[in-house]
Amino acid sequence: MNYIYDLHRTMMAQKLILVYEGDFTQETTKSILSMAERNLDSSGEDSGTKRKVFNVMVEALQNIVKHSSEQGLQVGSLISKSAIFMISKDDSRYCVMTGNPIAKGNVAKLTANLNDLNSKDKDGLKEMYKEIIKNTQISDKGGAGLGFVDMARKSGEKLEFTFANLDADFDFFCLKVNISREKE
Repeated sequence: MNYIYDLHRTMMAQKLILVYEGDFTQETTKSILSMAERNLDSSGEDSGTKRKVFNVMVEALQNIVKHSSEQGLQVGSLISKSAIFMISKDDSRYCVMTGNPIAKGNVAKLTANLNDLNSKDKDGLKEMYKEIIKNTQISDKGGAGLGFVDMARKSGEKLEFTFANLDADFDFFCLKVNISREKE
């Protein structure tokens, strides 16, 4: 039972204000967004910051729903498509963090795409966004690749990411998007 206290201490130390771990569906996403929106509204946060945080949350959650690996992972005797979504807040910023299983075969391309995106400045991101819109390259999962670009544009910072080895077929993709808190 000490893990409950340990988890609580960790959440406090990391300044986590919302954590969800489990299977992600459109209904789950709606519930998370609703809770987060209420939290942002009650915090008295600047409207520009609220809008940026909410937009990044939407993109991050859609990314999990659309691009989490289709196959379930064997965890003991259970099959899981489990992912995690977290938001933290400190004096200077919000952090939207996600983690989800991804097939090892997709890691190299995703890494290259994110590194390319992170190499762009504000104008470069704007051009990348326009180019994707112009070419409307819709993937088989329903995305055009705008999500990461939009998150980078809204945050104004580089996207932080890493991959943790899960097993022979899957890695766990971790993404962190920082959004500065605007001062009135």
